[in-house]
Amino acid sequence: MKDSAGPLTHFLAEDHRRLEKLLQRAVACAGQVDQGVYDQFRAGLLRHIGMEEKILIPAVQRWAGGEPLSLAVKLRLDHGAIAALLMPTPTAGLIVTLRKILDAHNLLEEGPEGLYATCDKLAGGEIEVLLAKLRTAPRLSVLPHVNTPAVLGAVRRALDRAGYEYVGDWPSS
Repeated sequence: MKDSAGPLTHFLAEDHRRLEKLLQRAVACAGQVDQGVYDQFRAGLLRHIGMEEKILIPAVQRWAGGEPLSLAVKLRLDHGAIAALLMPTPTAGLIVTLRKILDAHNLLEEGPEGLYATCDKLAGGEIEVLLAKLRTAPRLSVLPHVNTPAVLGAVRRALDRAGYEYVGDWPSS
């Protein structure tokens, strides 16, 4: 993140770094997942996606006179794939796949023409109001993991729609 980044970019990119650290802590012991830390990561990531979907993307569309952000379709497909991957029990393959998607996705959001820079550029006098909405976005709790064939099928479809492939073996149902 550049020092010249605007306040929205700074706030949201810092949240990306916080989430990355949680994921690193959750999988720090090879072959094991610290479920409590992973649940903090899941809840935080779902909250972050919610902030983008419910606050940022609609704001950009409003500022653009109703014209949707061209990047919004890809961001929403990625969000669907990411959220789907948070449902099954985490495996090594799931974590690798999730990290791969997050690396690409975060670049789309944090880049010079990304969602965050666009918001910083268009927000004008609304930046403080928008930051307040982001800061007060509701905290989420997560449900237990589900590994049913229906959920795993939904994960596959979400990954396919977003253009990603699962790395490794699928979680067992």
